[in-house]
Amino acid sequence: MNDLADHARGLRTLPPSCGPVRLIAVDGHAGSGKSTFAGHLAAALGDAPVLHLDDLATHDELFGWADRLRAQVLDPLSRGEPALYTPYDWTARRSGPPRTLDPAPVMLIEGVGAGRSAVRPFLAGLLWIEGDSEASWERGRHRDGPGLSDFWDGWTVAEQRHFADDPSYPFADAVIRRMPMGYEWLEGLHPTAVASRIITDSEA
Repeated sequence: MNDLADHARGLRTLPPSCGPVRLIAVDGHAGSGKSTFAGHLAAALGDAPVLHLDDLATHDELFGWADRLRAQVLDPLSRGEPALYTPYDWTARRSGPPRTLDPAPVMLIEGVGAGRSAVRPFLAGLLWIEGDSEASWERGRHRDGPGLSDFWDGWTVAEQRHFADDPSYPFADAVIRRMPMGYEWLEGLHPTAVASRIITDSEA
């Protein structure tokens, strides 16, 4: 866990970006492994809170959640107050019971579009999970099964449109590459990007 722990220590030294919180975004194509990586990084950060953008998106607003994120999460955290948001139930197609998200020294926000322009002013760091879009989508389709095939058909069009209009990758501080035995942490295009490191499964 040494290398990932080293990166976690580095994230803790960043200046707070959202009130007292150092907010780190994990972005990338759907199916690229963002949730898995965010889970490993959160553990290395001592069980840092993770906000999954799937909780804010809806069937009708796959990417229309920016104002909701700002009002329910970013603005309260920037004031040092707990966030209160209503996760979307993808099965029932309605919002579920509210959840509270208390400020923490480091928090992760994970999902497609986590590094979008409306969110970047609140971020201490932006991590991009490397992966070809078609290959990532195929992994996602395989994971979710044929029952969600129609959803994926609509999703891929919406994702392509989103990243064409509001790309995250050019602003990444680091690019995380999936490896057979873990991850490689590479320098991103952003000028404050961190140095390359290898993170193995045993270390994660």
